[in-house]
Amino acid sequence: MSTTVNNSLSDKKIKPLHGVCNAPLLWSDTSMFHYMTEAGIPYSRLHDTGGEFGGGIFVDIDNIFPSFDADETSPSSYDFAFTDHLIKSLVDAGVRPIYRLGCSIENQQRTVKPRRIFPPRDYEKWARICEHIIRHYNCGWADGFEFNIEYWEIWNEPDNQPNPADSPMWLGSKEQFFRLYEVTSNHLKSCFPDIKVGGYGSCGFYSVLNTTAAQANSSPRTDYFIEFFEDFLKYISCPEHKSPLDFFSWHSYAGADENAVFAAHARARLDAYGFTHTESILDEWNSDIAVRGTLADAANIGKMLVTMQNSPVDIMAYYDAQWNTPYGGLFSPMTLMPFKAFYVFKAFDALYRLGTQTAVEGADELGRLRPAELPALYALRATDGEKIALLLVNTGEALSITRRPGKGMKISLIDEEHNLEPIPTPPVGKSFTLAENAIALLEYK
Repeated sequence: MSTTVNNSLSDKKIKPLHGVCNAPLLWSDTSMFHYMTEAGIPYSRLHDTGGEFGGGIFVDIDNIFPSFDADETSPSSYDFAFTDHLIKSLVDAGVRPIYRLGCSIENQQRTVKPRRIFPPRDYEKWARICEHIIRHYNCGWADGFEFNIEYWEIWNEPDNQPNPADSPMWLGSKEQFFRLYEVTSNHLKSCFPDIKVGGYGSCGFYSVLNTTAAQANSSPRTDYFIEFFEDFLKYISCPEHKSPLDFFSWHSYAGADENAVFAAHARARLDAYGFTHTESILDEWNSDIAVRGTLADAANIGKMLVTMQNSPVDIMAYYDAQWNTPYGGLFSPMTLMPFKAFYVFKAFDALYRLGTQTAVEGADELGRLRPAELPALYALRATDGEKIALLLVNTGEALSITRRPGKGMKISLIDEEHNLEPIPTPPVGKSFTLAENAIALLEYK
């Protein structure tokens, strides 16, 4: 395999795609957060934090402001303690929060009694509560901090079901959500012009390909996701309801090839409504929880990172970095040790730290090095002008990779025997084996 620099890519940055949702939180014990630092995780999107109802203590509006009838201007009305502990620990680990303003999902709980997924009784007051949460974390209000948290996401998956009565996230109409977004986004931007406000954690774009994802409980309701998206953009772009949208967040539990199509669709529709500078953030994704903990899962994640680097998405957050959930694919719930997937995020960070993407000879627009109809080898290359890193993801049968020239080359593997550990570097012209579903990181000058 040979690689060459393509000057047309010289200003294309490696994007922060190795973000995650949440963190390996052990109730209130953050002793595993060193893994976040080790993998260079850039962002942690805070949603479903601590489990059902936000663990009763984290992030959710109802946990921080437990009595809606209380005075939203008084520090005594707020309980920041556990969320302070969480966010400070993230910041200390070098991780930037993406703060979801709203509530955690109520999947089975709502069948007993829905608790927090109703539209707020007073949209203006809810916006002021959000304002004071931001003041606490960014402006030092109420013995707070100056964390300069940039991304503030309004709600999560209000489009989950066409019939609001069936929704685990929003027991209201889409028009009610549009109004909540309008009131809140405009209020927050008037208070904090420099933050980024967006939403709404869309359920995704499966029906663009007439496909469904079983993990997302998809069905013909996916058409509603598109209808909701279009109506939302119409609403916030019309003069009567003009609202800021610094970023649009969406979700997908499909594979990398499908997600590249969904990203292109989201970008095209945002641009069509004039939101050409709105960032596209895929802040919930997981391609296959059925294979978590396996090398196949690591390869799926590697393919996703390479593919989406070459797709119109700006930030991603994998769901989920918590260990006590079926979607937690980074850490074993039995041993609390990293799965193979963790090391893929760490390998991608080596490219992210170098900064600039350069072309790989023979790769197509999504980074594939073999014909699309065959199981593919994916490649992504980055440089800082001196050092170079090349990430190879083999989703097919074992391959023999010929070493090309490169000063001080180090080859690290993620396979059944290695957790991003170096192997003996073969001489130039000789080869090493990249097993099925294995990942290699080549670093050289």
